Amino acid sequence: MLRRLVLAIAFLSLAACATTPPPSVDRPPPAPLPVILVSIDGFRPDYLDRGVTPHLSRLAAEGVRGVIRPAFPSKTFPNHYTLVTGLRPDRHGIVENTFEDPEIPGETFRMSNRKAVGDRKWWDQGAPIWVTAERAGVVTAPVYWPGSEAEIRGVRPTHWRAFQMSRPNDARVDDLLALLDLPPARRPRFLTLYFDTVDTAGHRFGPAAPETVAAVAEIDTQVGRLAAGLKARGLAANLVVVSDHGMAPLAEDRRIFMDDILPRSAWRTLAAGAFMTIYPAEGRTAEVEAALLKPHTHMACWRKAEIPARFRYGRNPRVAPIFCLPETGWSLTTRDYRPSWSERGNHGFDPESPEMAAVFVAGGPAFRRGVVLPAFDNVSVYPLLARLLGVTPEPNEGDIRDVAAALTR
Repeated sequence: MLRRLVLAIAFLSLAACATTPPPSVDRPPPAPLPVILVSIDGFRPDYLDRGVTPHLSRLAAEGVRGVIRPAFPSKTFPNHYTLVTGLRPDRHGIVENTFEDPEIPGETFRMSNRKAVGDRKWWDQGAPIWVTAERAGVVTAPVYWPGSEAEIRGVRPTHWRAFQMSRPNDARVDDLLALLDLPPARRPRFLTLYFDTVDTAGHRFGPAAPETVAAVAEIDTQVGRLAAGLKARGLAANLVVVSDHGMAPLAEDRRIFMDDILPRSAWRTLAAGAFMTIYPAEGRTAEVEAALLKPHTHMACWRKAEIPARFRYGRNPRVAPIFCLPETGWSLTTRDYRPSWSERGNHGFDPESPEMAAVFVAGGPAFRRGVVLPAFDNVSVYPLLARLLGVTPEPNEGDIRDVAAALTR
């Protein structure tokens, strides 16, 4: 009996050897999947419920959907850099769309300042995901993403392009697909796509306007074109769609004129609207503080060091000396301000306001189907990107547990 059992085991072992390739056979691992990060500037989560987003809604239904809270202030450049660094603006240094740095006298960072946008000295406080990926040997293409035009910490992405707002949306999609057609050695594994159409419409017409709904539908069409392009190439990809902030409606009767509170000669500002940054004139700090640092209807002002802790903002030297924040939907302005067009929507308000919420939709082989995530802070998008790319993240303020339920492993 024992002899028969030994013979049977030997037979099964030989059969296994005949069907299983020996360890010496070289089996290359499957090619890593591309990770595509899409930003739809100013896209509120409730835009998915307006009946004009078949492609995004399908992606959400077949993948993952959630709501992300923007970092403070809920502006474009600060939050785009938060999404790819996992750091809040007070940590990564892009504290607003327009700001100054005491250590860089005579210069002002502005989105429209091409020299500043491409200068690493403004960006080096944070390390975006493409810097980490490139150092790990991953080819990246963060096209049109804030920061991608600079050689941050001595590293430039393999593929980048100076921002052109006039570049049509369909051409932007085609540009991304063309990058995926490159030879393997040059083909990026991390790519970004950016659309500003929804944000522009929200500012000009308001979040509920037919023009904004039409802009939402247009971008949904482009997401459909992207999906079709991937399918035509036989490419599976992990797709993460986010926005940087939401949009709140404005009204003419919800404006606070700051020059009615204190003389215009006593201060200057670099930002107005959903908040105002205040720089007192030399020798007039006490006068400015006396006028602003007291209770006001529909507005609160603080010294930078006294901004409420929940905003996690005010320690960076680049933050203005005094920061004023109105109630959501109110505007801070001056009597002499003459806009070139009437603004009916804005962002930059309290991130806890529902109107400031941003969208999160994801799909692809790394994601489970039909998952709805609880709301989470946008800093947690960064560790998700690092996980998808298989790179070790830099120290950050995000938490992979916020999105773990969405992942297959």
